[in-house]
Amino acid sequence: MNSTYLILMILFGSISMGYITYGKKQRKGVAFVAGVGLLLLPYVDVSNTVLGSIGAVLIVLPFLFRV
Repeated sequence: MNSTYLILMILFGSISMGYITYGKKQRKGVAFVAGVGLLLLPYVDVSNTVLGSIGAVLIVLPFLFRV
């Protein structure tokens, strides 16, 4: 584990808590699922580029699908 992976884990963890809270209070399923995905993503042992790209897709996902 290197410092870039640790920074990405902290960043995605804090964004995921915001998405989970928002999705739960506003009843937005896409935001909630993206938050759970971001929360579980660092537990998968992948490279920094894969972690960053999947995380970026999950961050943008609620903005693309405003359900």
